Amino acid sequence: MRFDILQSDAENPTSFGREDITNFLYEHLDEYGDAKKHILNCISYAYGDKECQDGFILVAHKNKRIMGVVIINHTNMGGYIPEHILVYIAVHKETRGEGVGKQLMERIIEATDGDIALHVEPDNPAIHLYEKYGFTNDYLEMRLKK
Repeated sequence: MRFDILQSDAENPTSFGREDITNFLYEHLDEYGDAKKHILNCISYAYGDKECQDGFILVAHKNKRIMGVVIINHTNMGGYIPEHILVYIAVHKETRGEGVGKQLMERIIEATDGDIALHVEPDNPAIHLYEKYGFTNDYLEMRLKK
């Protein structure tokens, strides 16, 4: 399996495009996913389409087929907010349990400096993977939806 870190469309014009990544995440995040427009917005942020936005996308692929994706957005607020947000991580349904998620986690931890935060639903079975890599639940997130 091959792993590519994508910083932007311009740097990786022959790699998987935004639509490919969006469609993969939409299909393989299952009930923990978002609408395609929100996934596209996250990709836009990771690629730095607007000022003060950046991050990267890690794509695991085999034979020109996406097997896993992670999107990391940089917060640019180190010290009081984690420097990175792991927004999406998904593994192809056919390869779950084969270590792809583990490899993705190891590679994003290596590729980032500073703290990483993520949101996970309490019933998501991937929570055990996150805990294995040292993620803890120190805070209760509260949101006001308007």
